[in-house]
Amino acid sequence: MKRVMIIGCSGAGKSTFARKLHQRTALPLIHLDRAFWKPGWVESSKEEWRQTMISLVAEPEWILDGNYGGTMDIRIQHADTIILMDYPTWRCLWRITRRLFLNYGKARESMKEGCPERFDLKFFLYVAHWRSTRRAGILSRLKEVADEQQVVLLKNDREVNRFLDQIS
Repeated sequence: MKRVMIIGCSGAGKSTFARKLHQRTALPLIHLDRAFWKPGWVESSKEEWRQTMISLVAEPEWILDGNYGGTMDIRIQHADTIILMDYPTWRCLWRITRRLFLNYGKARESMKEGCPERFDLKFFLYVAHWRSTRRAGILSRLKEVADEQQVVLLKNDREVNRFLDQIS
């Protein structure tokens, strides 16, 4: 396990899990939100983002935390381990709501400085519909690569802790 890709719905706990995995493995941790966003919530251009992703996956070791479907295939091609945080929608919605209240107006550690936590209805609806719009496609893609890469589905905190305990 040298190149780990962590994906899943926002609020599933990807960044927290990635930090814990980093602490146990000492693999370099890259939060994709920090790499994608520019201060003031300005998005990277598609070409700029693809080039950033190509540079990131060229490194010999990493943990990449985040979705970004437009570049997921680049990461899948280079990952040896893909972890899907497959949490229920209600849990993800609860966590992003709690995160909003705890961090409102501040940039989280996993986010680019200059991108403070804020309420965004479009983002809330994205999380609410993630399982019905994104999950099946991701599961299908992971099934395609399961013979070549280690694919891990973690559905709750107990499974996350069990996985991390196996590493330490």
